Amino acid sequence: MKTDSIGLLELNSIAAGLQVVDAMLKAAEVELVLARTICSGKYLVIVTGDVAAVTASVDAGIDLAEGAVIDHTVIPRVHPDILPAVSGISHLFQIKSLGIIESFSVGSLLEAADVAAKAANVEIVEIRLAMALGGKAFVTLTGDVAAVRSAVDTGADLVAKKGLLVNKAVIPKPEPGLSRDYI
Repeated sequence: MKTDSIGLLELNSIAAGLQVVDAMLKAAEVELVLARTICSGKYLVIVTGDVAAVTASVDAGIDLAEGAVIDHTVIPRVHPDILPAVSGISHLFQIKSLGIIESFSVGSLLEAADVAAKAANVEIVEIRLAMALGGKAFVTLTGDVAAVRSAVDTGADLVAKKGLLVNKAVIPKPEPGLSRDYI
């Protein structure tokens, strides 16, 4: 299965979330990346596949979840660092400088991470989605200071235009203990 796109639904109901997962998987040939409860009693669903299948799947979920959708997105041609970072299998051995984008929305954060990774020569370190974060999400990325600054600004601008930016930061040369223990 071609997996160059991801789709996301963030719902305000767990019951609706479980129904939506079933409908999304039946609507199109997609692979389920994540389906779980998240902070604040919400439910998150992420699927991957080709853009047409992901779009059809997300649309089916939106149609069924009438009134329960908090946020949704489809990201075509998603940057290759995104899925491993969401899955927690990103393997970086050196943090040059550290960039952080923090959002009130999981969907807007994934969009920001994608545009940030495409905007400059950076690598995604980690993406954390709403667990033990009060429903917020953040991405950390690394690279040369100028590239990280450019990527963070690009991603943060996207989130800010939606009114969902919590904060952004660039740490030019983080202490080794920070990168080893906290990200």
